[in-house]
Amino acid sequence: MGLPKLVCVLFAACCCCRRATGVPGEEKQPVLTPDLVEAEVGSTALLKCGPSRASGNFSQVDWFLIHKERQILIFRVHQGKGQREPGEYEHRLSLQDSVATLALSHVTPHDERMFLCKSKRPRLHDHYVELQVFKAPEEPTIQANVVGIHVDRQELREVATCVGRNGYPIPQVLWYKNRLPLQEEVNRVHIQSSQIVESSGLYTLKSVLSARLVKEDKDAQFYCELSYRLPSGNHMKESKEVTVPVFYPAEKVWVEVEPVGLLKEGDHVTIRCLTDGNPQPHFTINKKDPSTGEMEEESTDENGLLSLEPAEKHHSGLYQCQSLDLETTITLSSDPLELLVNYVSDVRVNPAAPEVQEGESLTLTCEAESNQDLEFEWLRDKTGQLLGKGPVLQLNNVRREAGGRYLCMASVPRFPGLNRTQPVSVGIFGFPWMALKERKVWVQENAVLNLSCEASGHPQPTISWNVNGSATEWNPDPQTVVSTLNVLVTPELLETGAECKASNSLGSNTTTIVLKLVTLTTLLPESSQTTGLSTLTVSPHTRANSTSTEKKLPQPESKGVVIVAVIVCTLVLAVLGAALYFFYKKGRLPCGRSGKQEMERNTSI
Repeated sequence: MGLPKLVCVLFAACCCCRRATGVPGEEKQPVLTPDLVEAEVGSTALLKCGPSRASGNFSQVDWFLIHKERQILIFRVHQGKGQREPGEYEHRLSLQDSVATLALSHVTPHDERMFLCKSKRPRLHDHYVELQVFKAPEEPTIQANVVGIHVDRQELREVATCVGRNGYPIPQVLWYKNRLPLQEEVNRVHIQSSQIVESSGLYTLKSVLSARLVKEDKDAQFYCELSYRLPSGNHMKESKEVTVPVFYPAEKVWVEVEPVGLLKEGDHVTIRCLTDGNPQPHFTINKKDPSTGEMEEESTDENGLLSLEPAEKHHSGLYQCQSLDLETTITLSSDPLELLVNYVSDVRVNPAAPEVQEGESLTLTCEAESNQDLEFEWLRDKTGQLLGKGPVLQLNNVRREAGGRYLCMASVPRFPGLNRTQPVSVGIFGFPWMALKERKVWVQENAVLNLSCEASGHPQPTISWNVNGSATEWNPDPQTVVSTLNVLVTPELLETGAECKASNSLGSNTTTIVLKLVTLTTLLPESSQTTGLSTLTVSPHTRANSTSTEKKLPQPESKGVVIVAVIVCTLVLAVLGAALYFFYKKGRLPCGRSGKQEMERNTSI
């Protein structure tokens, strides 16, 4: 009596072949399930003909590919040797260490199939192997909506698009906002995903996140995550985080000033308007006119900024911002902000043009305006010497040297650098006072000289010269004059010298300049003290009155002196060389080995 047989072959994630009998009590055949083999794209998959614990000499085996319920022969093992069958697997199949193991190299997504092994020697049950292929997708890319989203729009708007390329199988995508996962929500969040199968068999996944955003999402961070599986386990990859421009109307406007803190004259101050809306609306900056009490619009730059460079006293006052939303036509005004620029101004010295006789006393008073407490210091302009502190400077028994410029500096101690200075010139009545009475200068004939003469006095003197030339003048201070004369050295000038005369309404005074011609006899012993002759500038640090004697100062440099010195040195070297050569010819200067022998011979005799 024959037994009916029922063979069922299942192809998908699980395939089994089941042999059953309809006769009660008949022994059932074992249920066969396929072995599962996992491999990554590009690797080598090992297909075993039977369980891993199976043993024996597989001398004759046939391998088949199950395709659309058809068994396609792809490889044979006969007497322990492998034989490839023509087809798509012809060049990628080989036997592994054991003839029971078939190696499939360069795995691709197209290899995710069911394989069948039939062993004839030894005769075993058919053995199915299911191959599963995996490939990690590339790092996901994300593109945010750069146009922006208005919060008052009712429809869902695209927030960002996520793309994961070349993965297998299709990865799962998750969206996050501020590190919290997003789920589908009616009229709030929608995620639409699609995939493309590449020619390689790999998948490219595209996911679009759409949502309705609110004002609080203006700084929200969005990103996507791809979840996938490999033979080694579950993995995931995250995209970078992106933000989306969120537009919403302003509810408040305010004034902002930079720098923050106390301001002083000279600071670079910037006033700007800000709102809590996005984008920022059009602004105007107004300042209250202290005379009318009305707010008047200030001129701003193209960015709507009001720059005070430098800040001054009159910039202090009340400022206010106004914004106009061009989309909603809503106008908002800020609270007034009081700007205070600390200042020091209108520094004055009394008397403004003080004059005093020599030996008398003089009192100088300094005043200034400021919104802060002031300190006063008195300085000598020429030397920077601190003469005293306080608004009053007392000069007693003044001498000629006390004449000149003084400085009154008014400063605010709590604001370093906030100060103003007012100069005042003190005149000491007297006839001209010469910087020096007499000067001796070494010169060369036909050289061009710049002769300088300095005199001071009150009233300010004038200077004249007794020789012809081109003269220029300048005034270091209101009581001093310096005259420079450009002159050619002639025999007549050498004989007479030069004289400058300073005069004012109280008298006159002179400076005599004696010119000396440079010669070899004067050059050699004094060459270390002689300097240039082409230019003479008389500007000593000490002054001489009418009883002063001659004062010797360093001479200016002269290229002529250097040339003469070089010529003299050359002549001396030439004479010395000639003398040495003369002695050598006469035999009085032994030289070399022959000279030495001659000297020895003379010594022995």
